[in-house]
Amino acid sequence: MGLLEQKRHFSVNLLDWYMVNRRDLPWRRHNNPYFTWVSEIMLQQTRVDTVIPYFNRFIGNFPTVQALAEAPEEDVLKNWEGLGYYSRARNLQAAARQVMELHGGEMPQDKQAVFALKGVGPYTAGAILSIAFNQPQPAVDGNVMRVLSRYFLIDEDIMKGSTRVLMEELAGELIPEGRARDFNQALMELGALVCTPKAPHCLTCPVMEQCSGRIAGRELTLPVKTKAKPPRPEQRLVAIVEGRGAHRGRVLVRQRTATGLLARMWELPHVLAAPAAAGKKAGPLADEPAMALLAGSLWAEGFAARPEGLATHAEHVFSHIVWSLQVYKCTEQDQSNELPLIAAEARAAYDAQAAAKETTAPAQASEPSMIDEANISGSFDEQGEPLSAIAASDPAHDVMSGKGDGLIYRWIGPEDMDKMAFPNIFLKLISSYFAGAYDDVSE
Repeated sequence: MGLLEQKRHFSVNLLDWYMVNRRDLPWRRHNNPYFTWVSEIMLQQTRVDTVIPYFNRFIGNFPTVQALAEAPEEDVLKNWEGLGYYSRARNLQAAARQVMELHGGEMPQDKQAVFALKGVGPYTAGAILSIAFNQPQPAVDGNVMRVLSRYFLIDEDIMKGSTRVLMEELAGELIPEGRARDFNQALMELGALVCTPKAPHCLTCPVMEQCSGRIAGRELTLPVKTKAKPPRPEQRLVAIVEGRGAHRGRVLVRQRTATGLLARMWELPHVLAAPAAAGKKAGPLADEPAMALLAGSLWAEGFAARPEGLATHAEHVFSHIVWSLQVYKCTEQDQSNELPLIAAEARAAYDAQAAAKETTAPAQASEPSMIDEANISGSFDEQGEPLSAIAASDPAHDVMSGKGDGLIYRWIGPEDMDKMAFPNIFLKLISSYFAGAYDDVSE
């Protein structure tokens, strides 16, 4: 069988299989460009089963492009909470505003206009145009490249840009006239359900008879893919600060900066311990120096808190960093009585951390430490008067500005968890605290 016949066999049999076996997914029930767009952004690096409830909730709260464009970012992030890769949500909202401003609220059907939307790459543009508008545009992601590599026995490294171009051209040639919507979804479905990465189900594959990779016994070695650089390990110390007095029943959280990793999301205060050597896993810090460093970092921001003991260990994996977290339960202290002692601990902890950082390459630190020399020594305003422990305060909402890092801090109770967006790891830790998981922690 020649190449042309092999291509025809693939397209015909794949479509026949899909029409019988396709899954009933909420975004497939309507040829709504907005629904297609939202689903494709959510499905990036996320499993279908995980996405379904998020998609339903998201569309329920933001049913149109206009609703998404006009929503407060905090609400958008809260609805995305738990899906991870939060820049996807921010880019999606930014692109919705582009659609409102440039296209009158209607998803454009021109390839260049779709590609120009923030957060939309070649795959997502192809998926929107083919699925929503039935345009014969290829939609090539990792699943599709795996299928094509195996079926056509392609030995090119799929991490190379030239290979993606090759795959896009090939996928475009395979689309039957007038069937782009079904074909591209069929190709995605085959990669997700049958031609899986480690254990392909060749015996149930609709195109197995002409699969060159299977015939050559290469189905387990294809596609060729250069290994990605392993994520950088970081050891971080996390404080669950339990409030006292007016703050009883609450914990201290802070909001991250407007740009960068996890931008504008809320989290527990944490500090980078001495970074691991290149290529090595970050090791845990002994409790005594860890608690001193954590107490000192909090004091540097204007909060007196006494660590009581280790509550738990946790891990949070990003694409480029792995956070190994030592989580300590802490108790808010009377600043007038506790600050002198904590200041001494801060000085020693800071010196130890600074010395460790001098031997580490700058790239190891993904964000500034909570401690710096000015904070330890004391800070002053333009008139030379000493700043208060909290630079700015809103008593009605317990909203404060940190003395050194300038981040926003606030005390929250369980009722606030439904209003604020947290990365999944901090959502779990705070929820566990309010559920009483760390009640028995003691020094």
